[in-house]
Amino acid sequence: MTYAITQTCCTDATCVAVCPVNCIHPTPQEREFGSTEMLYIDPKTCIDCGACADACPVDAIFPVDSLPPAQREYAAVNADHFADDEPRPVGRGPNFHAWGEPSFERGVPSDFAPIRVAIVGTGPAGMYAAEDLLLHTNAEVTLIDRLPVAGGLIRYGVAPDHPATKKVGDTFARFHAHPRARTVLGVEVGKDVTAEELAAHHDAVIYAVGASADRRLGVAGEDLRGSIAATAFVAWYNAHPEVPADAVDLSGERVVVVGNGNVAVDVARILATDPETLAGTDIADHALAALRTSKVREVVLLGRRGPEDAAYTASELRALKHLPGVELVVDDHDPRTGATIDSASPKDKAGLLKGVARRRADWSPTPDAGRRVVLRFHSSTVEVLGTDAVEAARVTGVAGDQEIPAGMLLRAVGYRGVPVPGLPFDEADATVPHQGGRVTGRPGTYVVGWIKRGPSGGIGANRTCAAETVSTLLADAVSGALSAPAGSATAFRRLVRKRTRRLIDARGLAAIDRAERARGRDQGRTRAKLGTVPELVAAAKGNRWGRS
Repeated sequence: MTYAITQTCCTDATCVAVCPVNCIHPTPQEREFGSTEMLYIDPKTCIDCGACADACPVDAIFPVDSLPPAQREYAAVNADHFADDEPRPVGRGPNFHAWGEPSFERGVPSDFAPIRVAIVGTGPAGMYAAEDLLLHTNAEVTLIDRLPVAGGLIRYGVAPDHPATKKVGDTFARFHAHPRARTVLGVEVGKDVTAEELAAHHDAVIYAVGASADRRLGVAGEDLRGSIAATAFVAWYNAHPEVPADAVDLSGERVVVVGNGNVAVDVARILATDPETLAGTDIADHALAALRTSKVREVVLLGRRGPEDAAYTASELRALKHLPGVELVVDDHDPRTGATIDSASPKDKAGLLKGVARRRADWSPTPDAGRRVVLRFHSSTVEVLGTDAVEAARVTGVAGDQEIPAGMLLRAVGYRGVPVPGLPFDEADATVPHQGGRVTGRPGTYVVGWIKRGPSGGIGANRTCAAETVSTLLADAVSGALSAPAGSATAFRRLVRKRTRRLIDARGLAAIDRAERARGRDQGRTRAKLGTVPELVAAAKGNRWGRS
């Protein structure tokens, strides 16, 4: 029996580090690493030791014999990746180290004086940087977030029906209790404290603030009521405190999603899924209630290009194909779509659509029973129609313009970074200019994650991104390029306490976690999130269920 990597792979390569026989590829040392959608286990080399499954932070690795029905095809997916490869040498994995005394990596002397590093943002990018610093150096780390709870996109970006992916958050959570870490939540840099004040109390500052804005369509009508950024919709069903519970109206029978990346597939899946299958997840209370009374019966995903260039990953498409009670259809309005699918290799994205029903949609009736997701390629949205609210989307196609009636339109065309007060900003690509993570013209200031490289790559991509930034920071520390902070760690804590009344530390964060888990147990769910800032702050102070 061998193991296989499945849909929820985060590609952070933790599994590669523990594999004793070098059977997981691509490794971080291989050129292909970062360009594949997931990692793969070579069944010819795997020795069935299970070390990779134990180490996987997102429960993506299973014995082939125990794969659930919806994921059995991943046995072939893993094997097919190696079908045309030359045999790889069997032996110790590329990150194998014999047991011995702990060592400091990247040439930092073991007696090097500890430095204080502030990390702004507690999503995966910031926490991978914290993990690197806390495990491999003697640095002291201050973890800062503007929200009163940690997690970033792990908490507010991962779909609730992907609980395994969220488990990487458990790995990160332990670092909030690390003896050399201090957690400072509910503090916004640029509002509660300035970038200059933060730098004055730390040797270095790493900004891991992500890309919190959405890209615009630039068409008439996109600001109509019912035209919503997919980023806001995702935040809505994940109980983000900055998105009101009544922000989404599901009274229409059809939703048009502009875009066909993983976020577009996520929102389509949530809209089409039987809400009772979500009832045991950590979905927002208000979102679950709205989905239970939802009138939505059809979700249409619009892609500007053909199925060969779809932005979703193969794993997300496979999950959509196996959605119970949901019919998946390819709109056959353009002959190029069918021709591409028919001629595609089974390994290609387009080839995965072989066997999926094809028909030309007439946009009149929605399904009488069940729900339907329609993939429409070679279509661009040119206008959102409606008087006071969205009524239809006008799209172009091979036969000219066509109107698709809809009660809601979701813009899923990408995230965009926003300027960070006190830091330079490149408006063209919405990132902070840097060299190897070092902010241009700002000694001692660094960036990691999407604000560094743009909104590309999943959770695991942040690990190598963080490693580069931390390496740059440590090289600057060793060379003497960092200025000693004028203020102490104690002085910084006093400063932030003066600036905000909603300050949450690691103890308060643990209290929020306990409150949400207990609230979830009462409802038969894994967790029931608190959805407002007052509720979160009250829970941190020990009030039951976060009620003040």
